[in-house]
Amino acid sequence: MTTQALATAEGLVNAPLIHKGKVRELYDLGEHLLIVVTDRISAFDYVLDPPVPGKGSVLNGLSAHWFEQTAGFQPNHVVHTDVALLGDIVTEPDKLAGRIMVSRKAQRVDIECVVRGYITGGGWRQYQSSGEVNGIKLPEGLHKNSKLEQPIFTPAGKNDVGHDEDIPFEEMARRVGAELAEALRERSLKLYEFGRDYCAKRGIILADCKFEFGLIDGEIILIDELFTPDSSRFWAEENYKLDVEIDSMDKEPVRAYLAGSDWDKNSPPPALPAEVVAATTDRYRDIARRLTE
Repeated sequence: MTTQALATAEGLVNAPLIHKGKVRELYDLGEHLLIVVTDRISAFDYVLDPPVPGKGSVLNGLSAHWFEQTAGFQPNHVVHTDVALLGDIVTEPDKLAGRIMVSRKAQRVDIECVVRGYITGGGWRQYQSSGEVNGIKLPEGLHKNSKLEQPIFTPAGKNDVGHDEDIPFEEMARRVGAELAEALRERSLKLYEFGRDYCAKRGIILADCKFEFGLIDGEIILIDELFTPDSSRFWAEENYKLDVEIDSMDKEPVRAYLAGSDWDKNSPPPALPAEVVAATTDRYRDIARRLTE
């Protein structure tokens, strides 16, 4: 993997930039999209400096791996991940090797399809206040990080600015239609169960995750990313405990540093120290190794 961090692909791609997210950039290739996964890292809705070397390659490689693993039961948007096939669309292919995905264009369904196998994070906060998560009544007496008897589907309405909005399934059905909502719930639960079982064989707990779907000629297509540290909560089995904040296998060094600083979360965040950046690179590479080797 490259050790040279990539903050943006702008200037390296001879195609129109149509969307710049916190991490991904989308370029219009006509029939297809070019997705470039940069090394930018975000926390608390801010993009931080400096970028984390190797992070984008890990995210792209993991997504490609999972898309291939699940293609037999869930079609996805991937056309290819070979930068050499882009020809003169890319000016410096070495800088983008390992971090591109050419994808079919789909009409995005504006719902984050979240599946929770354990009660933690935002789901735990909902449960503490109401005994429910997204309107789903859960048993009394659960602890933080308890494994749920059955995984639950807890969608969120997508917002391009700010946080996504947790919604009950009935609201999702109202927004996208009952038939599509049911299909997305079924597919999301099936994907989660596949990922959970795959991870368990490698000593990793898949606590929760989110999926994005799109439509191509009426067919439901899995898009964006899949089972990455940015879209899933991974725990090492050896760290699993109830009633504690489990150190997740992702950008935890960044969160810990910011939480321990005097940053007010309302102004531009401080630059990340070199040791935090290095520790975060190690985290991303470790989860990729454990999941793919």
